[in-house]
Amino acid sequence: MMNAFELRDQIIGPTLRYLGVDSNVAEELLLGTAALESQLNPLHKDTAGLGIYQITPEQHRQIWDTYLAFKPDLASKVRGLASQHRFLQDPDSELSWNLSYATAIAWLIYQREDIVLPQPCDAAQLGRLWAKCFSKQQDQPLNENQFSGWLDQYRREYAAA
Repeated sequence: MMNAFELRDQIIGPTLRYLGVDSNVAEELLLGTAALESQLNPLHKDTAGLGIYQITPEQHRQIWDTYLAFKPDLASKVRGLASQHRFLQDPDSELSWNLSYATAIAWLIYQREDIVLPQPCDAAQLGRLWAKCFSKQQDQPLNENQFSGWLDQYRREYAAA
């Protein structure tokens, strides 16, 4: 299984740069999202979501129908990350096994909300963004302190590595 450092260096960073986003803050936001949504385990089944970001099929369709439909150049780039044939047969399955594609969709869930990334990177502010954009039950929002706690721990471990 891939660890957090590999996920960031080999998937999240390159995918964001492919989309034209060069931001350590965005990388940490997506890394924390993956960690907390799925405990960095693609088989984690606490929600109805798919893959490491636990994106639901509804969220996936909303990104395509209400966001990418109006951004054809970006839609083309994202579609370029998907497999050629499998995407046409079962687009939601890309979220489970295609980490670059899932990362792009997770980023677009944030981008669609016109988020402003904190500068400098503040774990508590990233936690609020995560809770706002990835809360699947509006009556029980996600705990933003979980995010900042996880990110602080990751930073300590990353600095020690």
